Amino acid sequence: MAQTSPQRLIETTQRWLDDFETAVRTSDEATLAALFEPNAHWRDLLALSWDVQTVSGRDAIVAALKQAVPDSQPRRFIVAPDRTPPRLVTRAGTEVIEAIFSFETDTGRNSGILRFKDEAERPQAWTFHTVLDEIAGHEESIGQARPTGEVYSRDFSGPNWLDRRTATLAYEDRDPTVLIVGAGQAGLSAAARLSHLGIDTLIVDRETRLGDNWRNRYHALALHNQVHVNHLPYMPFPPNWPSYIPKDKIANWFEAYAESLELNVWTGTEFLGGDYDDAQDQWSVELQRADGTRRTMQPKHIVMATGVSGIPHLPDIPSLGEFKGTVIHTADYQDAREWTGRNVLVLGTGNSGHDIAQDLQSRGAHVTMIQRSPTTIVSVEPSAQIPYALYDEGPSLEDCDLIVTAMPLELTKQSHRLITAQVKELDKELLDGLARVGFKTDFGDDDTGWQFKYLERGGGYYFNVGCSDLIADGSIGLLQFDEIDAFTADGVRLHAGESVPADLIVLATGFKGQDVLVHQLFGNKVADRVGPIWGFNSELQELNSMWTRTGQPGLWFIAGSFAQCRIYSKALGLQIKACDAGLLKSRDTKIYN
Repeated sequence: MAQTSPQRLIETTQRWLDDFETAVRTSDEATLAALFEPNAHWRDLLALSWDVQTVSGRDAIVAALKQAVPDSQPRRFIVAPDRTPPRLVTRAGTEVIEAIFSFETDTGRNSGILRFKDEAERPQAWTFHTVLDEIAGHEESIGQARPTGEVYSRDFSGPNWLDRRTATLAYEDRDPTVLIVGAGQAGLSAAARLSHLGIDTLIVDRETRLGDNWRNRYHALALHNQVHVNHLPYMPFPPNWPSYIPKDKIANWFEAYAESLELNVWTGTEFLGGDYDDAQDQWSVELQRADGTRRTMQPKHIVMATGVSGIPHLPDIPSLGEFKGTVIHTADYQDAREWTGRNVLVLGTGNSGHDIAQDLQSRGAHVTMIQRSPTTIVSVEPSAQIPYALYDEGPSLEDCDLIVTAMPLELTKQSHRLITAQVKELDKELLDGLARVGFKTDFGDDDTGWQFKYLERGGGYYFNVGCSDLIADGSIGLLQFDEIDAFTADGVRLHAGESVPADLIVLATGFKGQDVLVHQLFGNKVADRVGPIWGFNSELQELNSMWTRTGQPGLWFIAGSFAQCRIYSKALGLQIKACDAGLLKSRDTKIYN
């Protein structure tokens, strides 16, 4: 595509937006169809449909818009004047014009992304993305709308801010509207969004101290993607922070974040489960506090923020019971120092298995990894950072987040196939070295790489921060699981007759999905209403049950990376606010019943 002037890009985009607005206002299906390519994609985050969904194909888009427009009444489409201007970019290997626009509906203020493959007089949209930014009359209490009122007044004869804050946190005379289970990045992001929308929200977490879900993990842990991708809502990390944030720094930030944003958090509190009253549209849940006392609460909504997978997976491994040494899951691993000079087997070759093996080896343990299935290996730099290149290109964090969400599933897959091709070249020397020692690698389904392994199954990959090099040069040993004849009292016996000694076996065997936890906490009826959690719903082209209404009224899920939690916590908060305001039913009857 030839270079063209910024003003021409603005004019081309605005002309399309004008034609689109006229077509939807007049119900002109022929004109509407002509505005989209035959294989176009429309991704909507609540703006027109109140759904998180992707629609692919011109005919399907026209039909979906015809259904959504009467309720939403979209209007005043303009190229957003205060956002990144329209520009030529490459997305999923295709050069396009990419433009940010804004518009209004009866619900509120919205934004979106439009992409064309050419700058023709009447271009056709390749992708069309619409996002609800705020609900009219229910705006966030930030900036010019920052909170005022009694709690912040100078009342010399009455309770001050701290007195009121302490009373608010105690919940002695009320129950929260929303109860969030889990105080990691997902729970904190969701609580921040909800509290700024005026929704009374309480987070409960069984850890003793806020941030312990990071603080208590193994000694050397740090994030594998860089700091500028990982900000939480409203309160970015300080500019002097390191590129890769250490676990204890994250943990301490969580405490500062919750305090600064006045989030209500009960630590040392176990969520024991709950029942839903369909007639009253509310839950009855049991909480157990650190002192052993119990509290029953009746929230309207529960948000499960316990992670993509939270229950350790302990597979039935034949003969493992014969081993007389120590067996732990990665969830229970903290420090390598007590294993210096001793023999350790690490069963599993995902991120946790590799990081723990390297931690142990660095402390002088004699480590052998046992591989059960092929693993996607990606060097942490530069390969693992390629998907986040957008965040280095200059647009604001807000614009980058919008651009990222504007990529529909099929085009995101294409992007990651192209990234995988780059990674194969960048990491060729490392991958060849692993192959020479018998380490089995793959590149995910249809070469979509590590990120789709994460989105589909939550694991099966490793960002190399040195452990792969240690395997390739023999500093860390390697066995294939099918080489093992049996576990013995002091290690493993191989089919070839050799014995490999062990004092410790670390099970890096992953975690069970949230669906298991839902069965345990809420029972089969609720679990059946919800259906699958995580992984893709092929019809909606979205993750199952995540940050959207489910088949169970008042039960919501949020999980994922810092960026996912930052981005999609807003969609979750807006939906709960809409339910609370009577604008939306809390149950999505379209998906699972």
